[in-house]
Amino acid sequence: MTTHLEVRRDHACLIVHGPDRSGIVAAVTALVARNQGNIVTLDQYSDNPEGGEFFQRVVFHRPDLQAALPEIEADLDETLDPLGLQWRMTDQSIPKRMAILASTSDHCLLELLWRHRRGELPVTIPMVISNHTNTAEDVRSFGIPFFHVPSQGPDKSAAEARIVELLRGNVDFVVLARYMQILSDSFLDDVGVPVINIHHSFLPAFIGAAPYRKAKERGVKLIGATSHYVTQDLDEGPIIEQDVARVTHAMTAADLQARGAYVERAVLSRAVQWHAEDRVIRHGNHTIVFT
Repeated sequence: MTTHLEVRRDHACLIVHGPDRSGIVAAVTALVARNQGNIVTLDQYSDNPEGGEFFQRVVFHRPDLQAALPEIEADLDETLDPLGLQWRMTDQSIPKRMAILASTSDHCLLELLWRHRRGELPVTIPMVISNHTNTAEDVRSFGIPFFHVPSQGPDKSAAEARIVELLRGNVDFVVLARYMQILSDSFLDDVGVPVINIHHSFLPAFIGAAPYRKAKERGVKLIGATSHYVTQDLDEGPIIEQDVARVTHAMTAADLQARGAYVERAVLSRAVQWHAEDRVIRHGNHTIVFT
């Protein structure tokens, strides 16, 4: 089976973002060409061609990319800075390091571990951290280190400090695979990397415990899931991906929850893959996602 990493050898991904103006596409493509690169994919978006913001994702192949990166980066500074454009470039053969935080529910956690083992996610997983131990054996069966960090009572500071200690310098982003703890503002600041969450799409209609029971009692006909970046505003961060599934009156609350878990798995997997492939550009409280 061919993996993402095998396909992406000597491939770079360039993200460009800034005020829209004439000539940006020409400048970027000319830059790639003069650095002996061959463009594989190019996606762009302008939210308003008259004074709006411009977003672009370019994947290009360049033989001996690692050796050429310093020269390409210097050219990017010289070319794009005068245009008021921000940029970031990544070597696509280097997988991002993804830590997973989980609680007792295992469906999203195991989905990510399975996809990773199959080579479908361009990441490494240095650790899984959970406030429970029920998933420890499953996680270790994938060859992934498992850490149990209990989090009980109203004061979560000790647990958060331990998690930060484990994560700091070891990961590029964190995924909350149904981690049923509210993270403090200081935790997000201390971790210093993007955090991706998944939850059902009943918010804010059915807040709190037993949302699927509440949805059943209300007679909903659609259920879904939302994956977003975590910010200091609870469950209000920039959305990466969403999906829905139809349900009927004949389904029990347990049936709804089972179908909801299926949607959550798919939505979170897509969000993680798109983030890992540098397909997501955050802009304010929303995202541009080049799929």
